[in-house]
Amino acid sequence: MPPAPELLRVGGREVSVTNPHKVLFPDAGHTKLDLVRYYLAVAEGALRGAGGRPNVLVRHPNGVGEEFFYQKRAPTSRPDWIEVVALKFPSGRTAEEIVPRDAAALAWMANLACLELHPHPVRAEQLDHPDELRVDLDPVPGVEWPQLREVARVVQSVLGDLGLRGWIKTSGSRGIHVLVRIQQRWQFPEVRRAALALAREVERRAPRLATSKWWKEERHGVFVDYNQNAKDRTVCSAYSVRPTRDARVSTPIAWDELEACDPADFTLVTVPRRFAKLGDPHSGIDANPGSLDSLLELSARQEKEGLGDAPWPPHYRKQAGEPARVQPSKARRTPKFPLLEVAKAKKKEDALAELERWKSAHPEATRHLEPADVLIDAMRGRYSTWTRIRINLQHVPEPHRPAAP
Repeated sequence: MPPAPELLRVGGREVSVTNPHKVLFPDAGHTKLDLVRYYLAVAEGALRGAGGRPNVLVRHPNGVGEEFFYQKRAPTSRPDWIEVVALKFPSGRTAEEIVPRDAAALAWMANLACLELHPHPVRAEQLDHPDELRVDLDPVPGVEWPQLREVARVVQSVLGDLGLRGWIKTSGSRGIHVLVRIQQRWQFPEVRRAALALAREVERRAPRLATSKWWKEERHGVFVDYNQNAKDRTVCSAYSVRPTRDARVSTPIAWDELEACDPADFTLVTVPRRFAKLGDPHSGIDANPGSLDSLLELSARQEKEGLGDAPWPPHYRKQAGEPARVQPSKARRTPKFPLLEVAKAKKKEDALAELERWKSAHPEATRHLEPADVLIDAMRGRYSTWTRIRINLQHVPEPHRPAAP
């Protein structure tokens, strides 16, 4: 017989937590009920980041380390107080997505084993005009936290010079997010173009630390991912619990906390205590939305200097002015980067196991590899992801380069 559900009264609404003691984080021992109570404890901050926006449901029904899936369409079986809004995607498909408005909605989503909150950068009332530009700082393998901090400071400086304010948070994984609230005057292509201009300016100011290059084989340091601002892209929002062994949280911080903080300190257990003591460092984020005029002027200057559009994500239609969408290693000319695909698997751990087998079989080549030479791609399908691993052999002498598996 399944365990009885836990009935919670949340703001006048009743939320049923089914199988409340199911463990979602085996290493830390956190249960589904722990997840629900976490989101209730930080609801004010979580709703500031994800509330009033359509959200993709990222569900982990069997917990961390097991299969998960993306669910854009709201479940047909839902309380009548759960709000939805219809979105149209670049593919032409449409879907009704969940729009959380209160703590009860967060609890209901957590009961579906939605560990993370993945909102679109738009409000449900205005789906074509984003109110948030997202700066996603993604370190390549081998780049540590101090370098990421340096790049975040460059982002802060660029934004300040352009009259914009960035609100910083840890990603809950290896990166940093800087959020910029903007006036709802621009559509997605313009917001993405502004983000690309920002990424290129950060790269110009810190060329050894940061890159705006889309193709992984060309990247170094910290990638400023401008494409997170394309329509239909989402990132985890403030106070999202991430699917890590320690139940790490994407946590808003103040800029003066950046030097001393350690992302590992922010977890499902510690963040509610921090929130109760300090409140939300992003409490003022909606007060003064900024203008993109200065960034779009910068984009126009860059274009005059020969910097046109940059590659879009692969599942988007080819855009006007976009350069050839082909990896440098696959261009017709002599490949600049000799890439070798060594693993492909549904689960990341299985792909990593294949990588280790490849390394054991080719110790001489492995000896020459640098951390950034191992390219691990989370390939997103319609409902789930799979993992591909490639090796960039650029640092391996030609006599020691293995053939494709």
